[in-house]
Parts: sequence; structure tokens; C-alpha cells
Amino acid sequence: MESPGFGPTVKVAIVGAGWAGMAAAVTATQAGHHATVFEAVRAVGGRARALNGTLPDGTPVILDNGQHILIGAYSETLKLMRTVGADPQATLLRLPLTLLFPDGNGLALPNWPSPLDALAGIASAKGWTWADKWSLLRAATGWQLGGFACAPQTSVADLCGTLTPSVLATMIDPLCVSALNTPATRASGQVFLTVLRDSLFGGRGSSNLLLPKTDLARLFPETAAHWLLAHGGAVQLGTRVEQVRPTSPGAGWQVNDQIFDAVVWATSASNAASALMEYAQAAPQSIAHRMQTWATTAQALQFEAIATVYAHAANARLGQPMLALRSDANHPAQFVFDRGQLGGPTGLLAFVVSASEGDRDTLQTRVLAQAQTQLGLALTPLQTVVEKRATFACTPGLVRPTLAVAPGLWACGDYVEGPYPATLEGAVRSGIDAVRGLSS
Repeated sequence: MESPGFGPTVKVAIVGAGWAGMAAAVTATQAGHHATVFEAVRAVGGRARALNGTLPDGTPVILDNGQHILIGAYSETLKLMRTVGADPQATLLRLPLTLLFPDGNGLALPNWPSPLDALAGIASAKGWTWADKWSLLRAATGWQLGGFACAPQTSVADLCGTLTPSVLATMIDPLCVSALNTPATRASGQVFLTVLRDSLFGGRGSSNLLLPKTDLARLFPETAAHWLLAHGGAVQLGTRVEQVRPTSPGAGWQVNDQIFDAVVWATSASNAASALMEYAQAAPQSIAHRMQTWATTAQALQFEAIATVYAHAANARLGQPMLALRSDANHPAQFVFDRGQLGGPTGLLAFVVSASEGDRDTLQTRVLAQAQTQLGLALTPLQTVVEKRATFACTPGLVRPTLAVAPGLWACGDYVEGPYPATLEGAVRSGIDAVRGLSS
């Protein structure tokens, strides 16, 4: 797409104060531009934000609208956190990659350089036979020799067809559904290989789990908003964008009643698609066609839900800050987090159901029964959060919307074109790349 020909300083409007939007705002400010963030609600964070909850005794507690995991390979996210003053060492618990189940079986990598940590972890995995371990080592070697690439239509299930059932059930399925939020039978083999390459083979610490010790808003978006204000930017909360239209070809964009050189649209895919399709009606034909084409691609995306069940029992404590769970239709949670070991109150647990199906009450009932069966805990439910359109379905050969929409109009979010699934790192990188495109 042609460059809009901006000068050295760009006045940019960023619509949406989630992780992608705040990453775009910080990056724009670092580049010497003036960023104004518009957010329809009165809080930052988007789909990774804080919620207010209450313990059984009435004590207020801060929850999240979904429990997230970061990993050591999230280089851009960690860099921006440091930039705005959200010290990863203080706000994240760093652990070697661990996929242990309550019975102690599973995979636990030592804190060694990559790929020695992966090799040692596979060799010492508990509950696996040597046939299990050999099947994974052989497959991993093949993926590495093949440059971590596969045919576009390959699913994760196709990619892992030579692995034993034990490895599939206790490593591949949990990793796939946590990283791509899509079951292995429908998940993109190429995106899964990219995640494996950058984590397990990405250098020392890349595969480490980084578990938040504070709520997701404070982890980055809130801190970024304070940083932005201190560096001359603006954050307009509770301000819905009702109008976006080009002022004249190549001369900028009007957002509500303000004029900007460029716009970065950083809301969810569904919101972005409906808004840009509406705004295209008042745009010149050449720009309108681009906006409509982009919106059509975004509207074609399919979505997966994520449910988080918060529950409590006095003095409940897990053997690890995070444990994998054996899941099926009647035991839907794949992971449980001990929020008491992550800066929260003792006894608060968060159960995550990726690619969740069914209604909230049924999910909650089944998760509580799963906790009793697999953890031996009788828990009191606190709150169950179901994000119905949490991520796009990361399927083979998926066509995702591009960063560039029209001259001076860009989009960012975890769903836009890129190598990663719908993760915080994907969102952050898209925000950075959108701003870099302003002067390209």
C-alpha cells in the first residue's frame, strides 16, 4: 500500500485501549508522534482486564476476565513493560516450562539453555514410557530439520500423527489448546510450529512460563496509560468513536470532531469489522472499497470461547502455582492456577477452560466436580467468566485481516495478519507494527 507521506511527527488516533492499542500508543510516542487513545468504556485492558470480585467472607478481591499465561519468548511485550515501568521481575513469576498433573506425572523442563532443557525434560518426563519419549524426540527432530514449516492445510493432529496417545494427551493437547485456543483436530499446524520454534527452541528462558502476580490491567495497559499521559499523550476513557472519515485524499482523518494524520483501529475483530463497514459508506469510493474488503475478511473469522471459573476453599494450596488437568467433556478445565501463590488471597483458584462449550452454569458445575475428583477439593464458586469471542479459531490456512486498511488507516489486534495465534504477544506486536507502518 502506498505511503501516506507523513512528516516526522504524526498526530495519530488510536481506537481501543487494550493491549494492542496501548502498545501502539507507547510505540508512537517513542517515535516522537502524538497519540490520542479513545476507549468506549471507562477502563483500559480490553479483553485482558481486571474485574472486581468478592470472597465468601465478603472480602473484595481483584480478578481477571480471563487467566493468561505469558512465556519468555514474548520479547516485545516484556520490552514494552519495561519501557512503561511495569517491571517483569516484580509483576511476573518466572518458572521453567512445567506441564505437571496433580498426580505428579507430566513434563517439567530444567532451567538449562535451549534446546538442552527440552531434551532433558522429555527424557525425565514422569508417566511416559521410553516409546512415548522417543516418539516426541523423533517428531521434534523432524520439525526442526524441516525448518518448523508444514503445508498450510496441515492441522496439529496431522502434524502429530506419529506421537503416542500419552504424549498427545499430556503435552500436545494442553499446549495446543492453551496457545491456540483451538482443539488439535482443528488447529493450524504451521502456527503451532511457530510457537514451538520461538519457545522451546528460541534461546534460554524462551520456554519459561511467566505467570502474572498482579491483575492484567496493571500488568501493562494501566501502567502504559500513566506513562503515555506523562509523555504528552492522551487517553480519553468513556469516549465512543461515532465517526471516522477521511478529510480529503491524503490529508488526514476526522475522528468524531478531531482531525488526525492517521488512525490505528485497535478494537476486537467484530467491532472493527462492523465499524469500518459503516464508516465506509461516507468514504470516497477507492477508500470505501478497501475498508469494505478488510471488514469482509474480518467478518469471516470464526471464534472460540474461554471460560475462567474462580473458586475458593480456605487454606487450599496446589503443589505448583499452575497445574495441568486431565480434561474431557465432563471435566472441561485444562489448567488450574493457585492465585494465592501469585499474589492473591490464599485459597483462591482459577480454572481455565479453553475452547469452551456450553452454558456458564453447566461449565461451573462440571469444573467444581472436576476439582473434587482430581484435586480432592470441595470449593465454593466465586465467579465464572465466559468470554464467548475470546480468540479467533486458529485453523489451517486461515486468511486474517491485514494491518493496512487504507492510506492512513491501520488495524491492530491479536487477530490481524501475523505468525502468532491470539496471544498478548501477538496483540502487542501488531500494535508496534501498525505504528511502524505509519511512515513506511
